[in-house]
Amino acid sequence: QVQLVESGGGLVQPGGSLRLSCGASGSIFSISAMGWYRQAPGKQRELVARIDSGGRTNYTDSVKGRFTISRDNGKNTVYLQMNSLKPEDTANYYCNADIRDYRLRWENYWGQGTQVTVSS
Repeated sequence: QVQLVESGGGLVQPGGSLRLSCGASGSIFSISAMGWYRQAPGKQRELVARIDSGGRTNYTDSVKGRFTISRDNGKNTVYLQMNSLKPEDTANYYCNADIRDYRLRWENYWGQGTQVTVSS
């Protein structure tokens, strides 16, 4: 059993910052790509940022220069530093990871989501 647990969401004023964390736990053999997605009410879930096992990153255009994804492989944790937040960043943010468990089978996992609200 593998779980992803997010933390760090909340209410912040425009221009503020938040840092999301997502830790993977359970019978983990290895993790390849980890990422963050978000879903706003009435909209489809979209990729925000992704980082592979080698540290290569990609971002959706709307967050480039404002958000930074990073990971701590020793802690099986991925982070999303969000700066200069805008009201349009308001969404439920989900952690995602490709994980190989001790059965040596790769599966894609999702966290339960953490709400980020940007409002004055």
